[in-house]
Amino acid sequence: MFLDKVRMCCTLFDFNEVTRQVKSKEIKRVTLVELAEYITMNQNCLTEPIYHGLVKLLQTNAFRVLNGPDLTNPEAALDEDDEDPCLEPSWPHLQLVYETFLRFVSSPDFQPLLGKKYINQDFLTQFIQLFDSEDPRERDYVKTILHRIFGKLIHLRSFIRRLIDYVFLKFVYEEDKHRGIAELLDIMDSIIHGFQVPLKEEHKTFLRRVLLPLHKARSYCVYYQQLTNCVTEFIRKDSSLLSPVSDS
Repeated sequence: MFLDKVRMCCTLFDFNEVTRQVKSKEIKRVTLVELAEYITMNQNCLTEPIYHGLVKLLQTNAFRVLNGPDLTNPEAALDEDDEDPCLEPSWPHLQLVYETFLRFVSSPDFQPLLGKKYINQDFLTQFIQLFDSEDPRERDYVKTILHRIFGKLIHLRSFIRRLIDYVFLKFVYEEDKHRGIAELLDIMDSIIHGFQVPLKEEHKTFLRRVLLPLHKARSYCVYYQQLTNCVTEFIRKDSSLLSPVSDS
């Protein structure tokens, strides 16, 4: 029954047409609520087919081509940060998809050995692209889910850090535009907090070559506080890093 409902919720609807398929949209919304509640209310319910089904549910509903900034008009791209965010029309469904997946990866019954079969590098490579969503509500869910995955799937931690590094480097040296830098820095702040001391050289290199160049981006003010938190955490762990930070 649960998997039948999951498959039913893989049907997509056009929310730009608010008067079309109203009943079907409501049925899907209610069904998604039932899926989320089922995971919360039932112990030992996460069988392997459910892992596969819930990953497929998220991929079908959330993985899509996002509207990118107009990189041919740098001034317009910069002004975009000051405008009201463009909210995702399908949010009545998409929020519940994210909530269901969040409860799944947060469940005490979640088994990393099963999870890694379906939440793999290919999945994460696509998932991290959702940080560039125009909708801040979506970026917040994506941030929370990735943080849970980082905590549960230890073997993927290095890969997740490399994905985040790549986003930062591409932002600084190529595109100068990404909507989710603040949220990614929030995750990095938590990751840095967990670094053991003395710091590894690769972590110091990350500070110098990836984090500090973020100060030079034109949209620096958007993520100033999150970047400050990350740099401060590094200095707490190794006071000798104050000098390269001051020189940057």
